[in-house]
Formats: sequence, C-alpha cells, structure tokens
Amino acid sequence: MNKTEIMNKATKAFYKVGYTLKKHSPEILVVAGVVGTVVSAVLACRATTKVSEIMTDTKIDVDAVHKCLETQSEEDYSKEDGKKDLVIIYAKTSFELAKLYAPSVLLGVASITSILASNNILRKRNVALTAAYATLDKCFKEYRGNVVERFGEQVDRELRYAIKAKKFEETVVDEKTGKEKTVKNKVDVVGIDGISDYAKFFDEYNPNWEKDSEYNLMFLRAQQNYANDLLVKRGYLFLNDVYKMLGFEPTRAGQVVGWRHEPEKSDCDGYVSFGIYNANRETARDFVNGYERSILLDFNVDGPILDTLDD
Repeated sequence: MNKTEIMNKATKAFYKVGYTLKKHSPEILVVAGVVGTVVSAVLACRATTKVSEIMTDTKIDVDAVHKCLETQSEEDYSKEDGKKDLVIIYAKTSFELAKLYAPSVLLGVASITSILASNNILRKRNVALTAAYATLDKCFKEYRGNVVERFGEQVDRELRYAIKAKKFEETVVDEKTGKEKTVKNKVDVVGIDGISDYAKFFDEYNPNWEKDSEYNLMFLRAQQNYANDLLVKRGYLFLNDVYKMLGFEPTRAGQVVGWRHEPEKSDCDGYVSFGIYNANRETARDFVNGYERSILLDFNVDGPILDTLDD
C-alpha cells in the first residue's frame, strides 16, 4: 500500500467520523449537557463546603478593623482608613467566592448551552423534514391532478390504490333448471402496492388486539370516531396521535403528516379514516364480516400539516 492510498483511506475515515458526529450531534450535546449539569451541581456542593472558611476569615478581618476604630485615635487610624480597609476586605471576599464557584457556574452555562444547541439542531432538522414532505406531497397531488384531468377519476383511483380485477369461479343454482352451475365473476381488489407508507398491521402484536373479531372491529370503530372528534375539536390531528391511541409506536413521519379540518378547502378530506370499510380490499371485507381477526390499517392523511398550523 503506497502513501497516496494510505492518505485517501485516512481522509475517508476522518470525514466518516465527522459525519457520524454531525449526525448524532443532538444526542451528544444532550448527554454532554445533562452530564455537565450534574457535575456542575457536584462542584457547587463541594465549593459550598469551603465558604465557611472564607466567611470566617472575612469576619476576623472585619472585627479587627472595627476594633482598631474603637481603640485607636483618629490620628492613628481614621474612619476613612477603616472604610478603605473594609472595601478591600469585601472585594477580596467577593473575589474568593467568585473564584470558588467559577468552575461550577461556567460548566453549568456550558451545559445549558449544549442542551439549547441540541434543541436548535433538532428544530432545524424538523423544519427541513417538513419542507421535504411538503414538496413530495405537492408533487404527488399535482401528478394525480394531471392523471384525473387526462384520464378521469376512475383511472386515478385504480393507479393510486393499484386496483386490479380478480377473477374467481362461483357455484350457483340455476333458478330455471334448479341445477348447480359454475359461473365466472370478477371483483376489483387493491394490490399491496396501493398501500401507503403509513399503513400498520393491527394484529396479535398490538397490545389492544384480542382474539375476537367483533371486539377488534368495535375497538377500531370507536378509536376512529374518537379521532374524528379530536380533529373537529382541535382543527388538526397528527398521525402520531392516532398511532398512540391505537397502540402503535410513533414515527418521524407521524410527527409531520396528519389531518386538517378545514371544510372550506378542497385539498384535504377533513375526516379520519382507517381504511376499515374499503370495499376494494378483500382482507378488509373479511375483517368486517368477521372472517379475519386482523387487518392492515391504511390512513387517509392529508399530508404534511406542520407548516399549515400557523396559517
């Protein structure tokens, strides 16, 4: 391995470490701030144990000045001399106290600054994340608008949810002859590609799931109604709010996207749907009919709403 290759590898390693530190800088700053705050408190406690010594020396010096003022004549030790000495004593005491607590105060300020810096970095990242979601959502809506304009709403719906016709055979009884016969039918079903990135499986791994299809349907309907009530009351609702009430872990996307209740605007549904009664999904029909105890929930979020709350 020549010198150039060694330098290139060292450079890459250096930048990789720098990138890792930058990526995790909020966590590092918070940890540093918390640890620094604790150490600052410990240093302050240790400094406090030495305050009595400083105050004792100060009292001795002050008492000596007052004694001189009482016992000596005005010519030997005047009141002005006493005032000057007291100022020097108090200044010295202040300096000693400041020097004693300086490490604790400086470390405490640095710790608070670290925590605030971490919060500032996270705030900027959230702003950037929100802007990215808003851009993607805008482009997607423009694309769907172009599809609707050119091919119609039916084609847009089929493309959006990856709806395909599924053929199946069914045995029926002929009303005229009374004999059984096999007929071919087809039904539109949603493919897995039509599921959004926000979908979640409500199954046995969820703490609110039960081995009772009727209970699960009742629970999801109740939570959906509650979510709609919150949306109307607040005027907005984040996806993470719904995740929490259903028993799912919050996500990064969930703190940005959600629903808006603005009936006067056409760019939002204005209601919350879990996709339970989606007739185009065979699994949803089986769940509602009680044949399945689990279901894939797909939420009709309006898109990024974080920037719209200040409007």
